[in-house]
Amino acid sequence: MININKSLARQWSRLGPRAIYGQSILEFAEENHKIFAISADLGNSSGLDRFKKAYPERYLNIGIAEQNMIGFSSGLSSCSYNVFVSSFAPFLSLRAGEQVRMNLSYMKSNVKLVAIGSGISMGFLGNSHFGLEDISIIRSLPNIAIVNPCDCVEVYKVIEALSNYTGPAYIRLTGVAGCPVVHNEDYQFELGKYHILTEGKDVLILTYGSMCSVSLKAANLLSNENISVSVVNIHTLRPIDNRLPDLINNYKYVLVVEEHSSVGGLNSIISEILIQHNLRTKAYKYISLPSSYLSSGTYEQLLKTYKLTTENIIETVKSLI
Repeated sequence: MININKSLARQWSRLGPRAIYGQSILEFAEENHKIFAISADLGNSSGLDRFKKAYPERYLNIGIAEQNMIGFSSGLSSCSYNVFVSSFAPFLSLRAGEQVRMNLSYMKSNVKLVAIGSGISMGFLGNSHFGLEDISIIRSLPNIAIVNPCDCVEVYKVIEALSNYTGPAYIRLTGVAGCPVVHNEDYQFELGKYHILTEGKDVLILTYGSMCSVSLKAANLLSNENISVSVVNIHTLRPIDNRLPDLINNYKYVLVVEEHSSVGGLNSIISEILIQHNLRTKAYKYISLPSSYLSSGTYEQLLKTYKLTTENIIETVKSLI
C-alpha cells in the first residue's frame, strides 16, 4: 500500500483528480484481477494511459458511445468483473441515463461510473460538459452509491473502497489539476460515514468535493474573529450517514456548500432530513450553483462568478449568526 504523507499529497494535488483515479485503479488492479476499465474515447483524459499499457486485456476504449458502454459494462460485470467506466458527468448521467437506470439501478450490475470533470471544472467547454445536475439524476435512481471525494488523497481512498465493493456506484470527480490538499496524511475512510475535518461549536458547514478546502479556509479565517465552525465532509451522498440528523441537531446554524445545482444535491438531502426528522435549526442556508445554465470561463473565474469562494462563505456564515 502507498504511504500517504504531505509530500505525496502535494504531488498528487499537482496531478489532479483524473490522473490520481488512473494511478489508483492501476495499483488496485495489480492485486484484484477482476478490475476492468472502460472509457468512452477518454482514456488519457481519465488518467488511464498507464493502465491500458499494463493491462491491455482489461482495458477497452468503446468509443463515443456511452449508452453502449453502460450496456456492455453491465454484461461484462455478469462475468464476475468489477467494471470502472469513465466519461464526463453529463454523458454518464444524462446521455446514458436509460441504460444506467435499467442496467445499473434496476439490475444492480457491478459497474462503477467515474464522472470526470464534474461541477464546473470543464470551464470553457461550457454547459455541454458541466456536471450541474448529475447528483440529482443519479439520486433519483435506487441502488447506486454516490461518492464525491474532496481531494486527490480521497480519490485514492474512494477507489480503494470501491475496488472491493459489489454493486453500482457513481464517483463524482470535482476540481482540477493543482487542487488544494485537504488530507496531508493517512486517515480512516469509510463509505457512508461522514468525516469531520475541523470541529467548532457555533456553525456547522456540510460540504463535499471541491468545496471542502474552500470551507476549511473560511473556517480558519472565521476562527480569528471568534466564530467557531465545524466543517464536515459528506463524501458519500448515498447512502447518507444515519448519524447526520443527530449531528445537525447539535447546531443552531447550518450551511451547505456544494459545486452542484441547488436542486437535488446536498442542499436537497439536508432539506429532506430537516423535514423528516422535524429538526429546527435557528437558521439554515446553502451556497450552490444556480438551477440554470451557466457561463463559460476558466474554473477560477466560474468559482468567483457563482460565489463558490471563501469570501462568500465567510459573509454567509456572518449573516447566519
